[in-house]
Amino acid sequence: MTRNEEAAPYRPGYEIVAEQLLNLIAELRLRPGDRMPTEVELAARVGSSRTVVREAVKILSAIGRVRAHKGRGLYVSDDEGMLGASRWGGFFLPADLDHVYMLFEFRRVQETASSRLAATNATPAELQAIEAAAETCRQGHLTGQAALFDRGDDDFHLRVATASHNQFLVAAVREARRLQRQTNIIGMSGSVGGHAPAAIEEHAAIYRAIRDGEPETAARAAAVHLDNTLEDYRREIQHRLFGQ
Repeated sequence: MTRNEEAAPYRPGYEIVAEQLLNLIAELRLRPGDRMPTEVELAARVGSSRTVVREAVKILSAIGRVRAHKGRGLYVSDDEGMLGASRWGGFFLPADLDHVYMLFEFRRVQETASSRLAATNATPAELQAIEAAAETCRQGHLTGQAALFDRGDDDFHLRVATASHNQFLVAAVREARRLQRQTNIIGMSGSVGGHAPAAIEEHAAIYRAIRDGEPETAARAAAVHLDNTLEDYRREIQHRLFGQ
């Protein structure tokens, strides 16, 4: 049995429907404040029961993507929710080293999960996109183009998250990467601390595990990559602050 033929891990119906509703909001081009179809209409559109749709709406309401007004119906929220940039940016201080370390801890949780899921869910096209992003990053390092390296690095992590087929992880990874770019205020971007060559190999290890359908190997490879990147930040900070 090949990787794509293996049974997918169990996911609750309401979680799947929540993702379908987010897709539907995008397909209908609904904007913040717009009224959504009724629960009955949503159930018909996604091919589910009204009960499951109601549970999915609770999830989306909890994370600030949907608002339910009693007697008035469902609306696309004008609050970006806990995954929105306004909330994250409100407490993240890029020059606060504790915040930088906490952000890396959060990224480790996100990206081990997304890599694990990608090893099960990635399509051939998504695998190709992950490989292409890794190659862009490698070319940026080989040619000394920091901007190209950074672009490939960003794209690699987002492509892996996309291959997880979990939109919550995609949103979280994208926002965490955006916040990490703010740490460039202390001059640490691109091949910080000489970690770029190792990062290239670490990307390759993550890609191979995802390609070969090995979820736990992919998760471990992602954890190694994030741990090594954080350690490199720590060394660079130590050097810049204390000359050691």
